[in-house]
Amino acid sequence: MTAATLSDPIFHDEDAARAHFEKVRWPEGRTCPHCGVVGDDQSTLLKGQAHRAGLYKCNACTSQFTATIGTVYEDSKVPLNKWLLAMHLMCASKKGISALQLQRELALGSYRTAWFMAHRIREAMIDTSDTPLGGEGKVVEADETYYGKPAVSPVTRTNGKPFLKAGKTGMKKVRNSRPVVALVERGGKAKVFHVGVADKATVSAIVMANVHPATRLHTDESRLYVGAADVFASHETVKHSAGEYARGDVNTNSAEGFFGVFKKGMKGVYQHCSEKHLNRYVTEFGFRHNTREKLGFTDAMRTDAAILGTVGKRLTYRRTDEAYV
Repeated sequence: MTAATLSDPIFHDEDAARAHFEKVRWPEGRTCPHCGVVGDDQSTLLKGQAHRAGLYKCNACTSQFTATIGTVYEDSKVPLNKWLLAMHLMCASKKGISALQLQRELALGSYRTAWFMAHRIREAMIDTSDTPLGGEGKVVEADETYYGKPAVSPVTRTNGKPFLKAGKTGMKKVRNSRPVVALVERGGKAKVFHVGVADKATVSAIVMANVHPATRLHTDESRLYVGAADVFASHETVKHSAGEYARGDVNTNSAEGFFGVFKKGMKGVYQHCSEKHLNRYVTEFGFRHNTREKLGFTDAMRTDAAILGTVGKRLTYRRTDEAYV
């Protein structure tokens, strides 16, 4: 069962949304989250005004449960149909959708509610698989970019007092600005990371942990990838500084294409993003890339993939104020 258009009942009727979510979460039949028993005949729907909609009682352990237990939807007061609509809008929008736009589209009571919903949806988009990219005969492109302003700290005068205004003489750069590392399998999926510092040790560890050793690795001439030929089937580079962007099939065009969509979305849609949340946005763009049309996904299938990703994940409002790593 998939939702095809915005007119689908699952986006407007809470009962239809609940039925859709249950089918996505429990394709083999209802599963009790307390004892694990599986089967629609193993639990009973509790009816009547004394029970909230979608509440079941397990016939085996007698515990009560709903489909939203153990998901990012748990304890939310937002109707489930609005949750599914928010997920569809985020999944169908190539460059994302702002929390302010979500607030307007879903008629939510506050910007804070929309913002928190968007972050919970990004939590559902996290790829928990550890399958490496590439393999024999395959190409993985590795590249890095920088998004946002560099971290700065005040410069103090010789008398120990700080400058009153930030400027070229009053602030100093602490490190390079918000690095993002992308590993993109040509014609396949991507794994993308925001890192504190893009140095050789950090980038090398990411590449070796996420790329199969039988892979052909393509990068630019950055020294961050020096020594990769000793780890992978081959390491081929293009020299951007000399105006070389492709040599035969050697290029980093897929990685650069991903960064192009990412930056257009961040600058044109989200505009402002604190560094502690940057990895959440990186996750969002990576999820859409990995469920794009060229890999056989429709908007409806992408939405259902995100819906399934809600299971086993929780995000409290307090945790959104923590750095996501």
